Amino acid sequence: MLEKKDIALERAVLIGVITKDQNEEKSKEYLDELEFLTFTAGGYAIKRFTQKMDMPNPKTFIGTGKMEDVRQYIEANDIGTAIFDDELSSAQERNISKILNVKVLDRTNLILDIFAQRAQTSYARTQVELAQCEYLLPRLRGMWTHLERQKGGIGMRGPGETEIETDRRIVRDKIALLKARIKAIDKQMAVQRGNRGKMVRVALVGYTNVGKSTLMNVISKSEVFAENKLFATLDTTVRKVVIQNLPFLLSDTVGFIRKLPTQLVDSFKSTLDEVREADLLLHIVDISHPNFEEHIDSVNKILGEIKSSDKPIIMVFNKIDAYQAEPFDDTDLIAERTGLHYSLDEWKSTWMNKVGNNALFISAINKQNLEDFKKRVYDEVREVHVTRFPYNHFLYPDYNYDEME
Repeated sequence: MLEKKDIALERAVLIGVITKDQNEEKSKEYLDELEFLTFTAGGYAIKRFTQKMDMPNPKTFIGTGKMEDVRQYIEANDIGTAIFDDELSSAQERNISKILNVKVLDRTNLILDIFAQRAQTSYARTQVELAQCEYLLPRLRGMWTHLERQKGGIGMRGPGETEIETDRRIVRDKIALLKARIKAIDKQMAVQRGNRGKMVRVALVGYTNVGKSTLMNVISKSEVFAENKLFATLDTTVRKVVIQNLPFLLSDTVGFIRKLPTQLVDSFKSTLDEVREADLLLHIVDISHPNFEEHIDSVNKILGEIKSSDKPIIMVFNKIDAYQAEPFDDTDLIAERTGLHYSLDEWKSTWMNKVGNNALFISAINKQNLEDFKKRVYDEVREVHVTRFPYNHFLYPDYNYDEME
């Protein structure tokens, strides 16, 4: 993914734990994701440190011996940032900073920083700033002296860069102001949604970096920003799409991720109104990812949190062009065949058995099976449309719905 010669990137070490709730394989997967987050934020993971523990150390997250190993490596290799895979308490962050004497971030801080970089509209920037302030508030103690030696870079954008933000009262006032600003913008956005009339609404949802924006561009023939980085799309984009003269609104929403910071879920609930008010959800899945089923579970959990899990959902398995099953040695009597060894046809059979014809397999970037995708979406949208406009369908079955708004 990265080459060490890219000296423009900030050098960092990643730190995680292996516990009874998070085995070695799971820890590796989370650190893989943390490395991608680090790259997205503008950093380069030089080395990983993991430790087996019953539970994280309440004072320093990892044990003192392992922490000393990290400190020595940081000093010997000119590392400027230590990134932890789980959210640190304010006490843990202070203690670790004193020992390592470098910038200390956790997964939450890293994701917030990426959101700060990606926010393009004033609404998104306001939501991110609110989340940052809520994250910062319980960590103000000793924050200013901690920040004086950490100028700029990953995790240092937004609130926390000025001395005045270390005052709890000012931060609380700022939070109240940001919430009021978001509430005012929410009213404007509600009016905008109301002005769209009764057109059927379809929302793209899914884990981050599964190809939602690419699919949006292909279907709506628009130019929504898309790249192979996490959270490439932060602002919700809505486009009018017409399939066989039947118009509907298609929205591309922010991607989800495991261990999504609570502050972001709360702050972006208003943005996710597009999901809550949708008539149909297209759950986009990167089937080429070895743990895509866990991604599905993570997305479903967040849909439950925003009370949208009961909506009609079509599972759209994207990136079939990139899918490769791991080879399986059937002569090995000990080896166990798992989903990693399934062929694409086997996955199709598995998910067809689970959700019937609500499972589609496509490649947005190569435009594979898009006609089947459009036909399935058309059928679902038309069913909603007939229910909403029964008079037109009864009298004018050949009506050109593209003329309707």
